[in-house]
Amino acid sequence: MRSLLLSVLLFGFAAFPAGAVPFWGAKESSPADTAPTALKPGEFVWNPAVAPEGPIVVVVSLTEQRAYVYRNGIEIGVTTVSTGKPGHETPTGIFTVLQKDKDHRSSKYNNAPMPYQERLTWDGVALHAGGLPGYPESHGCVHLPSKFAEDLFGASHMGMTVVVVDNKTAPIDVAHPAALAPVDPSTGAADIHARLQAGERWHWQPEASPDGPVTIVMSAADQRVIVIRNGIEIGRSRIAFSEPGKALGTHAFIVKAGAGTGESVILKGAAAHDWMAVQMPGYGDAAGTDLSSAVGGRIHVPQDFASQVYPLITPGTTLLVTDAPVLEENTGRQMTVMGAGNPNAAAPGG
Repeated sequence: MRSLLLSVLLFGFAAFPAGAVPFWGAKESSPADTAPTALKPGEFVWNPAVAPEGPIVVVVSLTEQRAYVYRNGIEIGVTTVSTGKPGHETPTGIFTVLQKDKDHRSSKYNNAPMPYQERLTWDGVALHAGGLPGYPESHGCVHLPSKFAEDLFGASHMGMTVVVVDNKTAPIDVAHPAALAPVDPSTGAADIHARLQAGERWHWQPEASPDGPVTIVMSAADQRVIVIRNGIEIGRSRIAFSEPGKALGTHAFIVKAGAGTGESVILKGAAAHDWMAVQMPGYGDAAGTDLSSAVGGRIHVPQDFASQVYPLITPGTTLLVTDAPVLEENTGRQMTVMGAGNPNAAAPGG
């Protein structure tokens, strides 16, 4: 019975009557801070609250058999996928969504259901809900869990950029994406941001993206704050945290209209903003918590950098605070792939 249920979950078709639409994968998101390497076939994380506005780009790693969704330069979703099997390989490259069809059925493969299709090529390559055995087994499309495909379909737009890569076709930081978008959201070109050099405290380039929604990311592991506007990084700085051995957890906040109480957590002596925690998968109890009570006075931002950032903090600005690393060089994803027994993999030495 367990084997039958697993077959239904991953492949769908066998246990459904003709004409029915199967449901593939998990029915809900894993907790927000679940590492991509911990996701089993059919599992995903969908966490749109960390960046409710901004351009969306999807990076599909054929090597990892995962897809990463970024909005405003921040990862809002990651999922296991199944891409093209040998002889039907999913093409690599930079694509845009040409067509969206919630109830699509294949004209090539016996009217097979392909729910929440987002077409990438006119000859049949698309993102859509489909079977997820843990290895490449599609006819060229990118199969997603049904719930994830539905969520992405609802958030995405015609013309959205989708980048499909593997270790042979892209820099390692793109083929193994981190929490920050490794590609330009409008062009799909590799866009790995400059790291702070030894002795460099911060850099600030607001002219790189003059307007648009702002997201701020603070990582305790990396000791960094990164500012992104309209999907483009405009600044980063070294920061410090009090009590470094004490976990902060993962929190997302959004600035509400109106003034907060007390002093700004970011710029000392300035008026506080009204930061409110937003719900994240696995962290429902934290919703509504204010920034000060969640992190206290543990965040220490260089004040000359903070004075540049502070004027950009307006209603709608989001802040992600996490213990986890977010920088490309520190995520440890470089060698991670799905380990679910791919029958198409070459034998050792082959």
